[in-house]
Amino acid sequence: MQLLYETVQEIQRQQPDARLEAFQLDLASYKSIEKFGTSLKQWIQETSSEPAVQLLINNAGILAKSHRVTGDGLDEMIQTNYIGPFILTSILLPLLKSSSVPSRVVNLTSFTHRCVSGIDVSEDALRGMKFGPRSVGESYSLASTYEYTKLCILMFSYELHRQLHMSSTVSVIAADPGVVETKIMRELPKCLSWFAFLVLRLLNLLQEPDTGVGSVLDAALAPPEESGKYFFGGNGRTIRSSRLSYDTEVAKKLWAESWAVFKDLQLREGDFGNG
Repeated sequence: MQLLYETVQEIQRQQPDARLEAFQLDLASYKSIEKFGTSLKQWIQETSSEPAVQLLINNAGILAKSHRVTGDGLDEMIQTNYIGPFILTSILLPLLKSSSVPSRVVNLTSFTHRCVSGIDVSEDALRGMKFGPRSVGESYSLASTYEYTKLCILMFSYELHRQLHMSSTVSVIAADPGVVETKIMRELPKCLSWFAFLVLRLLNLLQEPDTGVGSVLDAALAPPEESGKYFFGGNGRTIRSSRLSYDTEVAKKLWAESWAVFKDLQLREGDFGNG
């Protein structure tokens, strides 16, 4: 919250007439996401703002070194990187659709999605049951799980685009910043993350955050007809993602199974208002 507060202060300094509010939510908690949705709608009403959202950027993500189960019973990395954004987007979709100007969803993915050659989109897989250690002493496959989440959110982006582009003014774009020096590897041993960044820097592949944000800004500011594309590395560049990411049948199944997880969490919390 301290970083959010500092960011609000900086924006306010540059744009004194801006109306700003910082909200905190945990993507690894359905209850937190649902509470955020309610708080946002209340803030919109209290400030007499247009009851709409014009831009949603699903940026948050983690690289967990161990299999941790959330209070919702899901693998923490899968819920933070994919299921959480899926639920947040679904909850905010009515506000995105009600915008008086074309609105936009930007989902951050990663080139590592190309490492996935086959994908299981069953409800068990989405809950993380197939990624945790299966025996005592077996390590958590953190790389495979991370790559899985980034392919899931990419396929979700394409499927949401297909569902919306003919019937609404909501566009959906995937953004891949490439390799950026962030705190994504903070859970790994310091010597390992330091060495990884050193090698990437020597190969001239590592970007500072101010540069790495380029693809996200490109995706956020692109014209609506760019919906369904994959922005990579800044400078307005778009490329093709992996062949698997364009499999529409798998994407439809992923959507259905993700929705099943969402509805189950709603039922658990007794929340029937976002059906």
